[in-house]
Order: sequence, then structure tokens, then C-alpha cells
Amino acid sequence: MHNSQNTQIELQAVTRDNYEAICDLPLSEAQKDMLASNTWSLLEAAYNPGYQVRAIMAGAELVGFMMWVPQSALRVSIWRFMIALPHQGRGLGSLALQAAIREIAADPAVREVEICYHLDNEGSRRLYARHGFVEEGLDAEGEDMLAVLGVNGGVVNR
Repeated sequence: MHNSQNTQIELQAVTRDNYEAICDLPLSEAQKDMLASNTWSLLEAAYNPGYQVRAIMAGAELVGFMMWVPQSALRVSIWRFMIALPHQGRGLGSLALQAAIREIAADPAVREVEICYHLDNEGSRRLYARHGFVEEGLDAEGEDMLAVLGVNGGVVNR
């Protein structure tokens, strides 16, 4: 594992200058079955007000993509979160997740951040647990695990 201590991660706007590169970020074959494509995510965000998309940058290099969606005034759901295959295993996902939580929690009304992940995605389960997300059970469709993090004084039942 590479050390991420000196790596600066920044979440940046998706623009006409970077959206194609975001659509081209590679995943492993196994991961492709667990995640919606970045192209589809950008299309969803273009037609749904309130959907927030971000390029994950390590310095000047594009390394990943995130999208989050308001579920209510109190809860925001991270719908998409990926680090491109060449950049995985370096701790960048952890830094990007911290940056996203900070940005989402900057809205003082938000009390909970939720995220879903494929039941077979052990790496995601460990990552989210390390950051305080508590598994609540399967999502509404009964397909993915739902985990929730309390922010701004919000408390998640353990």
C-alpha cells in the first residue's frame, strides 16, 4: 500500500473540461458489476436538481468520482463513489470520503449521511465502518447494504 499522508485530495466541480475523463475512469471487471457507470451518474445529475457530482483530484490528477443526493432535509445519500483502478490501494478513497463528509456536513441541517454498497464489496464495508458508518440492514430494494453516519449532532442507532 502506498502512503497517502502527503497526498492532497480535493473534490472539484465536474465541468466541460473534465467530464469525459470522469466517464473514462477505469474499474476492474468485478467492480463494474457493483457500480453504476460514471456516464450514467452524470446524466442522472444533469436532470435531477440537487444531485451533487464531484471529481476526486489527487493534486492535479483525476483519480475518482462521487455523487450525492439529498434524501430529505436531514439526510444525504452518497449514491456513487469510485476510485479508478490505477489509484486504488493508496488510501485515496479514505481521504475522498473524509472530504465528502466535510462538504456534506457543511450544511448545518444535515444530520445523517447514508451510503449503500454491494453485499460482496468487503473493501467498501471496511472503509465505511472505519469512518463511523453503522450498517442498518438492506436498502429498500433489498439488494445492497445501507450504512449511516451521524453528523452535526445526528445520532445513529448502533
